[in-house]
Amino acid sequence: MSDPGVALTMLGILVFAIMIGFPVAFTLMALGVGFGYYAYFQAGTAFFDNRVFYLLTQNTFTVLNNDALVSIPLFLLMGYLVERANILDGLFKSLQIALKGVPGSLAVATLATCALFATATGIVGAVVTLMGMLAFPQMIKAGYDTRLAAGVVCAGGCLGILIPPSIMLIVYGAMASISVVKLYAAAMIPGFFLAGMYIVYVIGVGILKPHLAPRLPKGEGDVSKRVMFVMLAKSFFPLAMLILSVLGAIMFGLATPTEAAAVGALGAMLLAAGYRSLTWKALRESVFLTARTSAMVCWLFVGSATFASVFAYLGGNVLIKDFVLSMNLNPITFLLLSQLIIFVLGWPLEWTEIIIIFVPIFLPMLPHFGIDPILFGILVAINLQTAFLSPPMAMAAYYLKGVSPPSVLLTQIFSGCMPFVYIVLVTMVIIYVFPQITLWLPSVLYSS
Repeated sequence: MSDPGVALTMLGILVFAIMIGFPVAFTLMALGVGFGYYAYFQAGTAFFDNRVFYLLTQNTFTVLNNDALVSIPLFLLMGYLVERANILDGLFKSLQIALKGVPGSLAVATLATCALFATATGIVGAVVTLMGMLAFPQMIKAGYDTRLAAGVVCAGGCLGILIPPSIMLIVYGAMASISVVKLYAAAMIPGFFLAGMYIVYVIGVGILKPHLAPRLPKGEGDVSKRVMFVMLAKSFFPLAMLILSVLGAIMFGLATPTEAAAVGALGAMLLAAGYRSLTWKALRESVFLTARTSAMVCWLFVGSATFASVFAYLGGNVLIKDFVLSMNLNPITFLLLSQLIIFVLGWPLEWTEIIIIFVPIFLPMLPHFGIDPILFGILVAINLQTAFLSPPMAMAAYYLKGVSPPSVLLTQIFSGCMPFVYIVLVTMVIIYVFPQITLWLPSVLYSS
């Protein structure tokens, strides 16, 4: 078998191993070392003199010495601390009252809460689970259609993949050697545009089919403007100020993502203390979860770098690139093909595996088709919303099912997610047709 054939065999074994549940990071490293030993083998050398062992140790040092990745544990710590600050209940209630005159007000308040909370945490499972316990029962009690309520919670909870400070964008920036600051600026308008599309859809349902999203009963939620302002001041404004200060410092060049993330983590700690929820247990859990998730991401980087190096050395990248270029695709068909592949991969795989393993296969082809890597990254981030929403492996649906009443069927949750999947796909088309939605803000802020 030729070396490119060995590389494709290596890729096939990887996909099969992931599908049957092997740990991704260690599967990448094992395959990288195993096939790398074959690739770098020289007769007459000692076993541990093979260059693949030097490659593994060098990649480990390079990843753990990467300054760009320092912001990941800091943003994660900020998110876990905010999650444990016990402000979500008050935030949802205050937005519910403020938006009571809007059709489908409960659903709109849920999406607004999800967008704000996802911006603060970026942790999909946490947002879907918390809103599933808080907002989902209230919508069902208010007479909302089960499918609509489920779709709102799942779709809103996934916005943290796209809206800064997205961990996914940090990982993509490291893989594509792109400034995370520019990616954050590029994702800002598309992220809130997608959230706005969700809200427009829900309001449309509330107007056209009010039986699916009934208004609040008359008199419920009637409070004075002063009381409403006090509720917002206690729940909405502190969190919004924390988020705006962190993102503003990054985008206006006042701080690097790492510095802003450190300040954000400190601010989240002070916020939790202000809400009297900064207990030793909460802090310990937050640090533990941060360390566990950060370790997973870092070892994924190490495994991916080792696997990718051996895969490229065997000629796998060249083989795939030559195959794609031989198809005589234009930029539109290339984008359709690449995004379709990512869409399908999103069913069985997590976003970390897609970004670290498969997206780098497409990155070297972007210059040939004249596609901006920032635009490509934002399209991937939007596309990955579907990974959490589309059956059969819609993780957001499983998160919600885990905290919903037994009477709520998984098929109902899947059905409720599908309109939001279509909205995501429409948003991707709009972003591609009007790329300035993505590229305008980075060009204005960082034109020099």
